[in-house]
Amino acid sequence: MAQHFWHITPVKQAAAFIYYEPHSEMAQIVYKLKYGGRPDIGEDMGRLMGVEMSYARYFDNIDALVPVPLAKNRLHQRGYNQSEELARGIQQKTGIPIVTKAIARRDFRQSQTKLRRQERQENVKDIFLLKDDAELKNKHVLLIDDICTTGATLIACIDAIKHVEGISISVLTFGFTKS
Repeated sequence: MAQHFWHITPVKQAAAFIYYEPHSEMAQIVYKLKYGGRPDIGEDMGRLMGVEMSYARYFDNIDALVPVPLAKNRLHQRGYNQSEELARGIQQKTGIPIVTKAIARRDFRQSQTKLRRQERQENVKDIFLLKDDAELKNKHVLLIDDICTTGATLIACIDAIKHVEGISISVLTFGFTKS
């Protein structure tokens, strides 16, 4: 995952908690989190991430957790943001506040799951909007997402916030998979 983020100036660190393999037991858990109406799984996995990544001191100097936002129609459809559920679990173990109002997703174009690398980048280009930088100024924020394949979504989110005054950005995803 680091190859996607280290070239972006404000990114300090990037990690994934698991390697995601399709059709594995973990894939079934992720599927239930994203499409099975099970936000509790996100919170449970977030708590596990919070504990395990704390051992590696991953959260040292992190000021805020910033879950990657969903489009309003997708949020309405699903009923929750799986990245926010992961962040909620991490917060329970670390005490780091969650910031959800700083970034918005403009719209939902199409799922990234069946797109190739270049198509993914085009699908999320300029899709995130910085709404309010007050909670991000001079902060080290940790972007939280569920699965990273090409990094296109995370890079688009980083592009929306990287010019905030004094911001440092790190990334943590539940899973990483190859495209």
